[in-house]
Amino acid sequence: MTPAINHTATEKFRREHSPSMDDIIFTRRDFLTRTGMGFGALSLAGLFGIDLGSAIGAPGAGAVATGPLAPRQPHFPAKAKAVIHIFASGGPSQVDTWDPKPELTKFTDQTIPGHDGLAFGSPFEFKKSGKSGVEVSSVFPELGTVIDEMAVIRSLWTDIPAHEVAQRFMHTGSLQLPKPSMGSLVVYGLGTENQNMPGFITIGGSPEWRQASFLPGVFQGCNVNYSAKMDLDEVIMNIKNQFTPMDRQRRELDLVHQLNAIHAAKLQKDAQLEARIESFEMAFKMQTEATDAFDITKESDATRDAYGRTDMGAKLLVARRLVERGVRFVQVDAGSWDHHGDLAVVLKNKAGEVDGPAAALIKDLKQKGMLDSTLIIWGGEFGRTVTRDRNGNAKPGRDHNGRAMVAWMAGGGVKGGTTYGSTDEFGARAVENKVHIHDLHATIMALLGFDHTKLTYRYNGRDFRFTDNFGNVVKDIIA
Repeated sequence: MTPAINHTATEKFRREHSPSMDDIIFTRRDFLTRTGMGFGALSLAGLFGIDLGSAIGAPGAGAVATGPLAPRQPHFPAKAKAVIHIFASGGPSQVDTWDPKPELTKFTDQTIPGHDGLAFGSPFEFKKSGKSGVEVSSVFPELGTVIDEMAVIRSLWTDIPAHEVAQRFMHTGSLQLPKPSMGSLVVYGLGTENQNMPGFITIGGSPEWRQASFLPGVFQGCNVNYSAKMDLDEVIMNIKNQFTPMDRQRRELDLVHQLNAIHAAKLQKDAQLEARIESFEMAFKMQTEATDAFDITKESDATRDAYGRTDMGAKLLVARRLVERGVRFVQVDAGSWDHHGDLAVVLKNKAGEVDGPAAALIKDLKQKGMLDSTLIIWGGEFGRTVTRDRNGNAKPGRDHNGRAMVAWMAGGGVKGGTTYGSTDEFGARAVENKVHIHDLHATIMALLGFDHTKLTYRYNGRDFRFTDNFGNVVKDIIA
């Protein structure tokens, strides 16, 4: 990003265009670099969505945001402008949350064809909710009140039901190769609305979920280990300088930018150095605005009560505040869904942590007129088996299952009050309108205004895309 410099456009023009010896004396190599490489710079401006005409501006005019984080237009008009991803790491059970299977319940503690072990019917009841009549588990009473805003995908499936691999696949679209995460790619494609905040923020979770990989480092997700009980100065460490006033910090950063420009002109651009400088620049800008975004005491008591005075409630309230301030992609870790035992108790408790806050988030965004432009996603990395994980265990759970899983989306152009796809009679395998992880990713990209086959980044001699060579948009859940 271009640093803010305290002088007028006229002064800047005079300073940059005053004659110097470097303009008169240069080598043949310099001549070729200045002329030939100029066309490459024009191409780079187009890639980053920089309007070179408007970036200059009239004297006294406000600065136009440029650089890799500047807001850009997608391929076609977008349904959603921001994303809140509530990641239920661990693998929620589909038949206990959003995919009712009464036939499985009939065979509880019996063997069923094609499966080892004893059938494990859900200990929870489902009832039709909202005007749409979508069946919702009793563990989600509050989400049942907003089901008409949600689209439930019951036919998801993934390739490998192992936590680390499946989580990498969900976040990067790759099983093995390190690739940019979804949030990094979204910011790469769209930029961000607020140049004083990171475009991609994660609240907890693994570093791999926010990696920029081979994208420039500026697209890396910024992690915040937030808790409502933390002092605001501890939420984002090391962004405030306790010894140097703001005006001196600004001058120091301006000098760093100038030195880096000389280094780039005389030697070469260094991607790691550029990313490091951008991180310092962002930290400087975040000193006031970021702290304010995490200060939920500025919300009314009614709003805080609606989200719940819990850790998850505070995190989802912060997610809304971040999106409200122009952050493009926010991910909240809502994990610990790996229920191999005592599922009847632990799943209910885990669902209770997110039920009220997620429902409040949907209602809050709608009341503020932000739901149509904010895509909310909930889901894990795979599903669970329909048989007991440990045969004969008095407090059974479920093992991993990649052939059937579930997720829901709300807002951001999603067709609410709908379900899509189905599993077999026991809920063990997706069978109708199957949605692979690549298909889910293609659909998310479409809601953000992208043709997923064209959102690419060239690295190591080839063009990479989020969906690899696969992915079909699930058009039936798009309003």
